[in-house]
Amino acid sequence: MMERIQLDPSQLVDTVQQLVHEGNVRRLVIKQGDHTLVEIPLTVGVVGAVFAPTLAAVGAIAALISDCSIEIERGEPAPAPPALSDESGKPLAS
Repeated sequence: MMERIQLDPSQLVDTVQQLVHEGNVRRLVIKQGDHTLVEIPLTVGVVGAVFAPTLAAVGAIAALISDCSIEIERGEPAPAPPALSDESGKPLAS
């Protein structure tokens, strides 16, 4: 599923940080008009120092562009684990 957000370049870094922390984002595409400026693939393990250089690049891009949008590819939510029950079918106490 792709979602597109139109935003001001001054909001770009904060928005990218917020999307990364959501955890269900697979890929971000930063565009100016119809031109793709950067595609950022995200994985579950992307955090902290690993993401810092990418975030610095996003900040540099934000300083150079006049209008931008972010396309967000979200992953499917994980299915809920099945409820545990005993042999008679009664739920186990947690």
